[in-house]
Amino acid sequence: MEQHSLFKNRTFVLLLIAGVFAVVGFSMFLTTTTWYVVTILGSASSLGLVLIAATVPRLLMMAFGGVLADKYKKTTIMFGTNLLQAVLLFSIYLLVDTDTMTLGILLGLAGLFGMLDAFFGPASSSMIPKIVEKSQLQQANAYFQGVDQVSFIAGPVIAGLIMETNTISTSYLVAMILVLLSAVVIFPPFIKEAPVENKVVQSPLNDLREGFFYIRNSHFLLTGLVVLITLNFFVFGALHIAIPLLVDLHGGTPINLSYMEVSLGLGMVTSTVLLSFVQIKRRGFTSLLGLFASLAALLVFSFAPNLTFLTAVVFIIGFSMSFVFIPFFTAAQEGTDSRLMGRVMSIIFLAMNGFDPIAYGLVSAFVAIDIPIQLILFCLAIAGLVIASTVFFKAKSYLRS
Repeated sequence: MEQHSLFKNRTFVLLLIAGVFAVVGFSMFLTTTTWYVVTILGSASSLGLVLIAATVPRLLMMAFGGVLADKYKKTTIMFGTNLLQAVLLFSIYLLVDTDTMTLGILLGLAGLFGMLDAFFGPASSSMIPKIVEKSQLQQANAYFQGVDQVSFIAGPVIAGLIMETNTISTSYLVAMILVLLSAVVIFPPFIKEAPVENKVVQSPLNDLREGFFYIRNSHFLLTGLVVLITLNFFVFGALHIAIPLLVDLHGGTPINLSYMEVSLGLGMVTSTVLLSFVQIKRRGFTSLLGLFASLAALLVFSFAPNLTFLTAVVFIIGFSMSFVFIPFFTAAQEGTDSRLMGRVMSIIFLAMNGFDPIAYGLVSAFVAIDIPIQLILFCLAIAGLVIASTVFFKAKSYLRS
């Protein structure tokens, strides 16, 4: 049977475009807010509080975002989320533009904005299996992850250019327009979404518990979550702290920092493009292989003698990481009961993002007591390799899947 291109699937294309606008808007918001706190409010010490306010409520609400995604139409959730975020961004724009913003108000608005973002990801990822053929799931996930990475890189660049040539408030206004455009694109009447399949009437807490029980009883999902958490904690989270420290250690400048960040993003984009063409059959095995490659590259990264070498190795790390989560995402979507898809995907998202703050805190604490960042990265890579090796020898069924 002839298989049509994903880009001829109108619903998929609209979902992809909405995701681009939403992610660029969110990353612009984060970049603009950090710059505003440091330069205008003059409170660099409060930057951590603002980032916690923007990210921790998002993580806490993510599991409940999955509950909603299973109970209501996903387009309705995404549209409502984006519309409310646009209202919040417009409020921030007005307060900043009229110079009436305070740190307390910003903390509250940042928390609300991050909390709302927790509902978009689970809804969009759990909608993919509903709108594409099963044989195209890996390709669809690769496109989504690739576009997500490009968008998250583009957001800070756009925000920086706007703040350089115009004002901080203008950056917030543009972010608001982008998020509003996402809402327009995903407007429910534009998309023919199938009816909600979850007919079980129970409390949100029981819905959430059902999702956790489902994962606990799936050896594949449990093992995959261990693989994702290992990647997130030992590699991705640690890199966010390590990259600027290593740039400074090797006498680099902000442009070297940009090179390394872009190199990491390009590595991820390159592998997602590759995965959009090459079908992976043994997805569990491939995700574990990607984890081994990422950790081995981190081990080399910890010994890198100069910035050029660091920039090259960080590309390999980014390239390897996509081979961890895209095959696992695809297998999880194929094998999960559609009635529980939102909850399962929200817990997977939580595993991917929830360990960043812990990694930030741990690495920062070790650096604060004068442990060299190279030694910290070396130890993290070794610990991660031990976990990956344990999975390899203990979880044979995962490797066969």
